[in-house]
Amino acid sequence: MFEQSFKNIDDILHKDAGCGSELDYVEQTSWVLFLKYLDDLEKDKENAAVLSGKKYTRIIEQKYKWTTWAAPKLEDGKIDHNALTGDDLLDFVNQELFPYLKKFKQDAVSANTIEYKIGEIFSELKNRIQSGYNLREVVSLIDQLRFRTHAEQLEMSHLYEGKIKNMGNAGRNGGEYYTPRPLIKTIVKVVAPKIGETIYDGAVGSAGFLVEAFDYLKNTKKLSTKDVETLQKKTFYGKEKKSLAYIIGIMNMILHGVEAPNIIHTNTLAENLADIQEKDRYNVVLANPPFGGKERAEVQQNFPIKTGETASLFLQHFIKILKAGGKAGVVIKNTFLSNTDNASIALRKELLTNCNLHTVLDLPGGTFTGAGVKTVVLFFTKGAPTKKVWFYQLNLDRNLGKTNPLNERDLAEFVALQKTKAESENSWSINLKDIDKNTFDLSAKNPNTPEEAPLRQPNEILENMAQLDKESSEILKTIKDLL
Repeated sequence: MFEQSFKNIDDILHKDAGCGSELDYVEQTSWVLFLKYLDDLEKDKENAAVLSGKKYTRIIEQKYKWTTWAAPKLEDGKIDHNALTGDDLLDFVNQELFPYLKKFKQDAVSANTIEYKIGEIFSELKNRIQSGYNLREVVSLIDQLRFRTHAEQLEMSHLYEGKIKNMGNAGRNGGEYYTPRPLIKTIVKVVAPKIGETIYDGAVGSAGFLVEAFDYLKNTKKLSTKDVETLQKKTFYGKEKKSLAYIIGIMNMILHGVEAPNIIHTNTLAENLADIQEKDRYNVVLANPPFGGKERAEVQQNFPIKTGETASLFLQHFIKILKAGGKAGVVIKNTFLSNTDNASIALRKELLTNCNLHTVLDLPGGTFTGAGVKTVVLFFTKGAPTKKVWFYQLNLDRNLGKTNPLNERDLAEFVALQKTKAESENSWSINLKDIDKNTFDLSAKNPNTPEEAPLRQPNEILENMAQLDKESSEILKTIKDLL
């Protein structure tokens, strides 16, 4: 039901003059979907209040309720065809609904409320659908969707993730919002966060790491009421610079069941590292910071190790913002392990001196569809220097790509071996005392790869050919004698 509805909505938006790409489709589907989801959420809270003999006051006023403007129903349950459409619908949405929802941000009692998030979402978004008749069709399709059961919410959230993934094929850097889910699940398993720990992603994008950590923690044990409240309000934190990614990150978490995500719209790298205090720190960092970007000189001034490479600045930020004993799983370009510039050497030294870099996962090319770079995942704990690093090189018998992506089975051996840091054909360890202390080079060179036969020298090949010719002549002479 959800999948076909999404396809039909994309077909409608494709015809609309205001929507030019998959990014626009996701953005516009998101706000309509969110308002329908919010209406269903309010109905559930209202019903729960009635059962417990309490009163529930709805967040959204009657005039702006989904069932008033989007899907007014007749007594037989069918949509009232006198509902707003065309220019009337556009005027209501653009001039009344959006300004009303935008005001929630300034009226909310705190940033940790769903009211505040409603205000933030509609402060950042605008309706791009230019035809009120197209908007009416989209609204009618979304009205048919239900989010009332856990299974429905799960299907909805997975399909929404699929739409985010498709953004990577739409240009405008959509792909940077998406890290393959099998990789995120694996990183979360290895870092193994616990309920009560705070989890942070300073380059949150579509909030994939926070969503997967939420799903992982929900399934670690039977949750008490206190556990549920902790996961809802005191566990997940993120920052995102780009408006669309920020909105989609919030939507993604809400659709997965976190009602008021603690995600802030800000440039993480604009924060001076010297200003980070103990109260600002987190127990767990999970992130795939953007790589390849170049930061301006004034941004670099916020960091002790000056570099224009965005990912290197983020790594400094993550080390600083971890609590002592805090754990991290961070994706970074594999060239970080061996770059010879002063900043890279200084950053490797910083990481190895102040943290225990216990595991490096070396990923094959094609892991990130369309990115064209090789990456590694750094797993480290803050507070004690590194003595030994365990490497695992993911060697697959196929090329990864859009039609043949990474899956969890590919990473199963890594997860199993990582627990004991066992040595295998794909894994090995290096002692820090054995590395060059001038460069701190950590190049992932697997000593257990079966050696290929060395190439033969030309004179050796010629000698071999002469020997074969001689043997052939002797065989032919023998056959001739026999005849």
